[in-house]
Amino acid sequence: MVDESKVLEAVEIARNTGKIRKGSNEATKAIEKGEAKLVVYAGDISPKEIVMHFPLLCKDKNVLCVEISKKEDLGAAAGIPVSTSAVAIVKEGDAKAIIESLANENNQE
Repeated sequence: MVDESKVLEAVEIARNTGKIRKGSNEATKAIEKGEAKLVVYAGDISPKEIVMHFPLLCKDKNVLCVEISKKEDLGAAAGIPVSTSAVAIVKEGDAKAIIESLANENNQE
């Protein structure tokens, strides 16, 4: 299981020092354009169809994809006052090391 606090920290750091895209449409576009380095989506989104495509799309494009439990936490990490279904990190900034360690953990599962 992925460490959610580490994932949210990566989103926060990338927001401050790199670049992120917020929302499932923006995240999907970032994946399709090959810009996404990490995609984080919320597991408590309803309907599920909004985020169901992320794991498959990310696998196709070889992008790390992580599910966290709460959309509110994701919105807060993204620096917005509302919850969000997904965030894509397109420029890692200072979060590069955290993303690499998440990728390594993910590969060991």
